Amino acid sequence: MFSNLSDKLSAAFKKFRNKGKLTEADVKEGMREVKLALLEADVNFKVVKEFVKRVTERAVGSDVLESLLPAQQIVKIVNEELVTLMGGECSKLTIAPKPPTVVMMVGLQGSGKTTHSAKLASHYKKQGKNPILVACDIYRPAAIDQLKVVGAKINVPVFDRGTQSPVKTSEEAVKYAEKNGYDMVFIDTAGRLHVDEVLMDELGSIKESVNPTEIILVVDAMTGQDAVNVAASFNEKLDITGVLLSKLDGDTRGGAALSVRHVTGKPIKFVGTGEKLDALEPFYPDRMASRILGMGDILTLIEKAEQEFDEKKAAELEKRLRENTFTLNDYLDQFRQIKKMGSIEEIMAMLPGVKPGALKDAKIDEKALGRTEAIILSMTEKEREHPNIINGSRRKRIAKGAGTTVEEVNRLMKQYEQMNKMIKQFSGGFMKRGKKGRMKIPFQF
Repeated sequence: MFSNLSDKLSAAFKKFRNKGKLTEADVKEGMREVKLALLEADVNFKVVKEFVKRVTERAVGSDVLESLLPAQQIVKIVNEELVTLMGGECSKLTIAPKPPTVVMMVGLQGSGKTTHSAKLASHYKKQGKNPILVACDIYRPAAIDQLKVVGAKINVPVFDRGTQSPVKTSEEAVKYAEKNGYDMVFIDTAGRLHVDEVLMDELGSIKESVNPTEIILVVDAMTGQDAVNVAASFNEKLDITGVLLSKLDGDTRGGAALSVRHVTGKPIKFVGTGEKLDALEPFYPDRMASRILGMGDILTLIEKAEQEFDEKKAAELEKRLRENTFTLNDYLDQFRQIKKMGSIEEIMAMLPGVKPGALKDAKIDEKALGRTEAIILSMTEKEREHPNIINGSRRKRIAKGAGTTVEEVNRLMKQYEQMNKMIKQFSGGFMKRGKKGRMKIPFQF
């Protein structure tokens, strides 16, 4: 996402960087490039007009034009205005003071409403909540079955009353949640191919009957400007409390993310970043602006690492590092933790200096981690704990068991040996001890 917009903005900023001092005419010429970049990204025209006006007004001020580094000042202004445009700060779901918190999920067919109802339930379950899903889409074939399938995958129950009136089902589900200790209720409502009165009347009736804490609109970011129009329509009829943008991992121009807050006045609360049920992120305007401008997103990367971080295994690893007994089993554990964080491309895209889409044409071998895992699993326990016994014949057997080549096995063993050398250097004097004598590991592998 945003790769084209990021490239166009970089080209506009390059014009500023080529000049030591900027004039008002230079700024206005550069802003024309920024305007075109935003319009090509399918950002709402009124939003673009107001955004460019605000940036220009700030950029032609004396503090920028007389600055020693005016180009950097303009990038800073654009970054700040992008953050403001997308809402300023992260907006979380409101939790009801008295359980249950009722979240009504609305949207058109194909937006990913059912899947993202489950994603949200899973997200809050990990935070210690006890959610339940409610099947109220009685019109789309297999919609209820789909909700049951995703519910089973995340181990969250689904309240289902078949083709009974969705309004009645919603009422019964909330009462059931109150009685059985479920503190969050996610209602998966019906959608249509377009906004119509029948759909809105039913959604309005559900809203009136259960008085939801949140009404979250799920919109498909791939639809660009149409997503903004849909958001405006739903907001007008239902007074939504927030938006969830799905399919942000797709080849979308990003206009919806930059327009929806301004048009509806309602915050983007979450974004869907993939098909897996854990591919959901809270929406942080400042982090999204950083990604657009190629500044990376280290905070999200750290959070992903923390989610997959196993403290017990980390303590064991620390002990092994201290004793200089890092084995192939430890090596395997580190690879598995990296795999859980997402694809290599996703991880790399969060690093500063890597622009969105920059890795699109790069030949990243995502299967390499899988092959590494297969090679280590093809070894005996003794070989993993004592890699020095792995001779030529053993390498042939391991390669055959992993379905790969001896060259691949040799490459892995070389990487492991290099890592062991690094560990010896760190354990020999570079690792510092904390106040309680606990070792501070400078990095994880």
